[in-house]
Amino acid sequence: MSRKPELKGRAARLARLFPVGRANQAARTPFVLLVVLLLGGGLIGLLVLNSALSEGSFKLDDLQKRTKNLTDEEQALQRDIDAYSAPDALQRRARELGMVPGGDPAFLGPDGTVKGVPSTAALRGTTQPPAPEAIGTPPAAVPTPAGSAAVTAPTPTPVTTPVTTPAPALTPVTTPTTTPGR
Repeated sequence: MSRKPELKGRAARLARLFPVGRANQAARTPFVLLVVLLLGGGLIGLLVLNSALSEGSFKLDDLQKRTKNLTDEEQALQRDIDAYSAPDALQRRARELGMVPGGDPAFLGPDGTVKGVPSTAALRGTTQPPAPEAIGTPPAAVPTPAGSAAVTAPTPTPVTTPVTTPAPALTPVTTPTTTPGR
């Protein structure tokens, strides 16, 4: 007969703390389930966090590409503006519009005196300035500077010349090629 030895004192008290037989297995089941649930929840949480970070990384990459394209477009437009505002381009456009360089200017002082001797603009080529009637001012209403003799100009015959403004040449905007891995 297998009889358990009877424990006394301290050993008996410790033996009472530990369950015997099947009761020990039943106490471990909730703990194992809790550990498995915690590990599974942690792994799912890491997966969701990793997916969110990847999505943010893709959005950041797309925004960086868009910023680069917009910066390239801005630089191309700035080059066009610089080309149109260059002095030789402005002179060419003014000549195409029929403008001529002005003569010597005259300045009015605060007291109404005229300083300097004005001169008329030099006519170049075959372009003629429009008649005063075309501008809307009668020939007699053209002011004369103080101190100079009034000159009566013969009435010119109205010349109607069609003024065409050429369209500015469009420069093609090329999109830069992207290299993989950038």
